[in-house]
Amino acid sequence: MKNLKDIVYKVAVEAVFGTTDLTINTVAFDSRKVNQHTLFVAQKGLHVDGHDYIDKAIFLGAVAVICETLPKKKQTNITYLQVKDSNEALAIVASNFYDNPSNKINLIGITGTNGKTTVATLLFELFQKLGYSVGLLSTVNIRINDKTFSTLHTTPDSLKINQYLSKMIAAGVAYCFMEVSSHGIHQKRTAGLHFRGGVFTNLTHDHLDYHKTFKEYRDIKKQFFDALPKAAFSLVNSDDKNGLFMLQNTKAKQFTYALKSYADFNIKILENQFSGMLLHVNTKEVWVKLIGRFNAYNVGAVFAVAILLEQNELEVLQKISELNSVSGRFQYLISEENITAIVDYAHTPDALKNVLETINDIRTGNEDVITVVGCGGDRDKSKRPIMAHIASQLSNQAIFTSDNPRTENPQTIIEEMEAGVAPQNYRKTLSILDREQAIKTAVKMAQTGDIILIAGKGHETYQEINGVRTDFDDYKKVNQLLIKLKDAH
Repeated sequence: MKNLKDIVYKVAVEAVFGTTDLTINTVAFDSRKVNQHTLFVAQKGLHVDGHDYIDKAIFLGAVAVICETLPKKKQTNITYLQVKDSNEALAIVASNFYDNPSNKINLIGITGTNGKTTVATLLFELFQKLGYSVGLLSTVNIRINDKTFSTLHTTPDSLKINQYLSKMIAAGVAYCFMEVSSHGIHQKRTAGLHFRGGVFTNLTHDHLDYHKTFKEYRDIKKQFFDALPKAAFSLVNSDDKNGLFMLQNTKAKQFTYALKSYADFNIKILENQFSGMLLHVNTKEVWVKLIGRFNAYNVGAVFAVAILLEQNELEVLQKISELNSVSGRFQYLISEENITAIVDYAHTPDALKNVLETINDIRTGNEDVITVVGCGGDRDKSKRPIMAHIASQLSNQAIFTSDNPRTENPQTIIEEMEAGVAPQNYRKTLSILDREQAIKTAVKMAQTGDIILIAGKGHETYQEINGVRTDFDDYKKVNQLLIKLKDAH
C-alpha cells in the first residue's frame, strides 16, 4: 500500500481533479487487472486505447486515473491526473510504487540490433561464476539467480521491470543485466530507471515496420545513451558507424570496444573453429567456446563491462573461457554421420550474413551449407528479399519456409522472399511452406560433413500462426530428425 502523492512523485502532472491523499494498493494499465484501490494508467497503444476503459476500471475498483485526455464526464469520488505522456508517467509511477529498485542495484542496459541477448546472458553467467547474486531481463527469459521466469517481450512493461527488480533486491542481487529494445525506449518503458551503464552492440536493418525509417530507429536507440547519468558508463562498438554517434550527447563516461579499429578494449581473432576461438583481448590471449566474428564482438563487450565494473582482469578472462553459447545463438550439434546442424536466431539480414560468413570462414570448402530460413509475419517486409538474397548467395542450398507467419499468409511471405533471389541462384533455392518439412528436407539432402543452418527462430519453442502458438523447437526438431537418420542407416 502506498499513498498516491508518493507514487506520482516526479510525474509531470498537468492537471489534478480530486485529492492525491489516497491509499493505492496496486497500479494497472490493463483494466482486466484492476481491483480495489487501484491506480489505473490509461495508455494509447498501437491497437487499443486505455482511455476507452477508464469507466470499466473505475467500476472494478480504481480510485485514481492517470490519463492524457480527461473524460468528458468525471466521477466525483475519483481522482484524475492529466499528463502529456501516459507511458512515461507509468514508468515513473512503477519505479515509485516499488521503491525505486533500480537505485539499489547495478543495472546495466544493453541495446543494439544484434547481440543484446547474448551479451546480457553471458554477463549474467559470468557474474554468477564470479560469485555474485545476479539478475537478467532478456528476450529469452527473466532470471533471478537460479530461478527462471518466462517473458514475451525484449523489454517488459514498466510495472513488470520494476516488480522483478524489486524481487531481485529482496533476493540480494548485486548486478542486473537488461536488454533494452528500441520499442522499450520509444514506449518509455525504461523511463525512471537508474542505469549504472549502457552498452551499444551494433545497428542494422530491423523493426522498420514500427519505426518507419532507419534514422528514426537509430535516433531512438540514441535516446537511451542521452539519458544516462554522469556517474554511469557508456560502452559502444566503435567498428559500427553508429557507435560514436550514440556518444554525442551522453553525460556518461565514454568507452569503446572494437575488432578493426583502435579502442579502449581491443579484440583480435587469432583462431576460429567450430569448437571455439582463440582471442587476443587487450594484452591477453583467451580461448572461448563461442564461434564467429559476431561472438568476438560479444565477448569484447562482456569483457569491457566486467572491467568497467571493477572486476579482476585475469579472473574475468578465466571465467569467460568457461562460458557456453546462449540458447538458440549459434547452437550446434554434430550427428554420428558427421552432419553439423546449427540453430540461430538470425532474423535480420546482418545477423544472417554474419552467421553464414562465420560458417564459410570455418568450413574447408568440401562440404555443402544448407540454409533453412523464413521471415516473420506482421513485421518489417522490406528485409524479406534481402534475407533470401543473402541465404541463396552464401549457401549451397537455401530452403525458404515459414517462420512465425502470425496473421499473414505464409505463402505470400515466401513469395516476397523469393523476389530477392538473384537469377544465378534460382537453382539453389527451394520453397517449402511447412517448417518441419523444410527441416526434414534439409536433413535428407545433407551428406557426411555437410552443415545445416536453421535460422530465424533460435531459442523460440513455438510457432505462431493466426494468433495460435503451437509447440515448435528448431533445435529439438533437427536433433530428432538426425537421430532418425542414424537409425535408418
